[in-house]
Amino acid sequence: MCPSTERDRERLEREIAGNEYHELLRDLQGGNPFFRRFKTWADVLAFMRNGTSSDPQKDEVLRPILTAHATDQNPRLRTILLAIFWPGLESIHFKKRHWDPEDPDELWQNIAWTFLEVVCRIDVSTRPSRLVQKIYNDTVYNLHNAYRRAWDRAACELNSECEEPIRALVGDLEGVNFVLLALREEKEAAIQRLRTHMEAGRIREIDYLLLVGTRVYESPLAEYALEIGINYQFAKKRRQRAEAIIARFEEKMR
Repeated sequence: MCPSTERDRERLEREIAGNEYHELLRDLQGGNPFFRRFKTWADVLAFMRNGTSSDPQKDEVLRPILTAHATDQNPRLRTILLAIFWPGLESIHFKKRHWDPEDPDELWQNIAWTFLEVVCRIDVSTRPSRLVQKIYNDTVYNLHNAYRRAWDRAACELNSECEEPIRALVGDLEGVNFVLLALREEKEAAIQRLRTHMEAGRIREIDYLLLVGTRVYESPLAEYALEIGINYQFAKKRRQRAEAIIARFEEKMR
């Protein structure tokens, strides 16, 4: 854990102990009986940080907060959500440190910003349950998309910088990076192959996403299972079964 994030966490928890935040808690208690068990926001944090993320009672805490936030966009509610999810965001910061190894502080800021964007967009009327997993997974997914765009821009800039030396060596080939191009085409072909099996009904969408994530993009299976909120052994068996179905079909076609 970065010392700076630890200080920020302590500051955040001191802030939500103030009177303005206590009034928010009383407002939520008025319309949501589940909240009446909590005397302070510290009690809420303790409850949310205990047990598993799949505990349905945690939806009873998050749903009223997110509903109230969707109504008035009160920044104090975002502060409370940030405090609730702080351990999860620290987990992302540790697991994805290789995305920005040279600037962990920048990675942390990007995680926090992405999390707040997810919170502002979530619609509990369409996703009333498993809210912890939804917010965590969307934060990881959107953060990866943001970094992927940055990596793509960096690759384009690198290609531009190397274009003239490449021209001098191999002639007028428009500075094509054949390695990156071949890798991209290979991945696109693999994704299309898996999509064909999904659309034909041989594998389900969950299997398609599992294979794309762990085989095409080479995310470790244990890490992928944790990010989407499923059991590792369950994910392992699904992947084995899906790959066996595909292998049998393709062998038959050959």
